[in-house]
Amino acid sequence: MALPLLQVALDNTTLEDAINSVKLYGHIIDIVEVGTILHVAEGIQATKTMRELYPDKIVLDDIKGADAGKTLAELCFGAGADIMTAICSADINTMIAMKNVGSQYGEYKDVQVELYGDWTYQEAQQWYDNGITQVVYHRSRDAELAGKTWGPTDFEKIGKLCDMGFKVTITGGLKASDLHLFKEFPIHGVIGGRSIRNADDPAQAAQAFKDEIKRIWG
Repeated sequence: MALPLLQVALDNTTLEDAINSVKLYGHIIDIVEVGTILHVAEGIQATKTMRELYPDKIVLDDIKGADAGKTLAELCFGAGADIMTAICSADINTMIAMKNVGSQYGEYKDVQVELYGDWTYQEAQQWYDNGITQVVYHRSRDAELAGKTWGPTDFEKIGKLCDMGFKVTITGGLKASDLHLFKEFPIHGVIGGRSIRNADDPAQAAQAFKDEIKRIWG
């Protein structure tokens, strides 16, 4: 099994801050994410800039698209994103439109579904049947701040999604010390955000994630 990919969410509120941050650890991580907050603050220019800075990295635009899939996909993939995100409540036709545009930009362009709130396995099967095979399982920022921790319900859902064939990425206030909780699953990606960006030594924090990923899944 391939090792899970390490992704850092750039949820900075200015592009300047995002650049200053990612330059500290961009050489260590696998996926550079233009976070939703950064995208709202700076627009598609943030995606273009990350592609220019990291031509050999996977660039993900966490736009969480809900509608106008073709237009959003043309913006994201046109700016150099390899992956864009759709919110799970989006209509399947919106996701299919995103995927179709991505295929015009290259074989490996992809769409990832962000799992927030209520969604069903029936919906998930529909995504999968239409070639949407990446999902992000969240413990949301607000849930984390409210004290919600990872628990049996989360692990049951993650396991089911993996069994369905999805490439599952996990996120939600993760620290390197949390990763052992997911060792039984074939996790596709791990997203670190504040635990890397806001660390005293961000490069060291990113390397700690990489080392723990290798220890657990290597």
